[in-house]
Amino acid sequence: MNETSSKNRSRRDFLKDSGRIATTSAIMAAAGPRLYAAADDTIRVALIGCGGRGSGAAGDAMSVKEGPVKLVAMADVFESRLKSSYGNLKKRHGDQVEVPRERRFIGFDGYKTAMDCLRPGDVAIFATPPAFRWVHFTYAVKKGLNVFMEKPVTVDGPTSRRMFKLGKEAGAKNLKVGVGLMSRHSRDLQQLHQRIQDGGIGDIILQRGYRMHDAIGSFASPPKPPRISELLYQVQRFHSFIWASGGNFSDFYIHIIDHLCWMKNDWPVKAQALGGRHYREISDGVPSVDQNFDTYAVEYTYADGSTFIMDGRCMKGCANIYASYAHGSKGVAIVSKRSDCGRPSSIHRGQNPDKANMIWQSEVRPDERNPYQNEWNDLISAIRHDKPYNETEYGVKGSLVTSLGRMAAHTGQVITYEQILNSDHEMAPGLDKLTMDSPAPLQADADGRYPIPRPGLTKEREY
Repeated sequence: MNETSSKNRSRRDFLKDSGRIATTSAIMAAAGPRLYAAADDTIRVALIGCGGRGSGAAGDAMSVKEGPVKLVAMADVFESRLKSSYGNLKKRHGDQVEVPRERRFIGFDGYKTAMDCLRPGDVAIFATPPAFRWVHFTYAVKKGLNVFMEKPVTVDGPTSRRMFKLGKEAGAKNLKVGVGLMSRHSRDLQQLHQRIQDGGIGDIILQRGYRMHDAIGSFASPPKPPRISELLYQVQRFHSFIWASGGNFSDFYIHIIDHLCWMKNDWPVKAQALGGRHYREISDGVPSVDQNFDTYAVEYTYADGSTFIMDGRCMKGCANIYASYAHGSKGVAIVSKRSDCGRPSSIHRGQNPDKANMIWQSEVRPDERNPYQNEWNDLISAIRHDKPYNETEYGVKGSLVTSLGRMAAHTGQVITYEQILNSDHEMAPGLDKLTMDSPAPLQADADGRYPIPRPGLTKEREY
């Protein structure tokens, strides 16, 4: 059989399969997600956003030991990224990756066709830039799909309000929703959280979080090259653009912000902050045109008056500090010893968290030490056993509180939680209507530079 005939037959087979899937989906939708799980033990997954984090999430999904999981569809706006992701996942997971060319979709509407390959009760992974979460989540809830979405899940007030509503709709449909705030699935941090709730360090009066290191990811970006559209350039280098990701503040700092709020069992009610842009060259005179500050110092305040300080920095040659602490009236805890949730967690006498003062340290079985895998084990278990599981609310609140600190730094104002929640500044409206030919939400000036925050000058919005 020649190659053309083979391709035509594959497409015919796919269309037949799609018809059968569509018919089955209609029947299963009426019965609800739980009937699907009983009818077919394989959970199918669609990956929307095939970068490093999306590929990692898909790999973790297929590594769950509780029942079969298969990747059956993929979507991205960059064909090269999808191709690379497919090749790497296929190499690692073999027959668990069943994504023929007909189920690899390119374009801003690819999320729909990828999710159309699933049945109610299957799982859609959202790992595109955060600005698109509400667009993709809307379609998943409509289709009756379980969801795993990467953090952050919002970047501004209007989309946060939208996501809160979608989370309630998902809950009403008994859909399971996981959010990639993996610190909450760290067994070490779970042990510490329980001890803090039991009074292990007394009342929390101060928290400290630090993420300070060299520039990483697309924190800094050179002027757009001519070979790519403005829209695709901003999507490709999303860390550089506040509308797409919340900038490096939201994308980099959310884990520490979220897990310290979790330890407190509360969310800050306001924030004041400092921030600045210092060395704004990438190298050898090439300017960086991103919107980020390279230093941030945020002071969050809880309703009880206690304080949470979050310091961030992306600069070469400076001291690297990447950890988090909770100070209580009876002692201090090292929440994350290193990175976003680096084990072990520990509790110490007094306020000096050194080894001599340590009175407790977390201990976890080797097979439960990977929080990225834990979050997938927990989600799949909830699906298979029909247990309540919806992380949307704290995912949105964690994203919104992170944006609260960012907005305080970018405006130079004291910003309250209610103020940012009820803000009317949607940074990128109409993302559900984007095509490959659409203009970008942000436009560069004649020198290829983008608007930057101006604290004290632009006070009501970030740029």
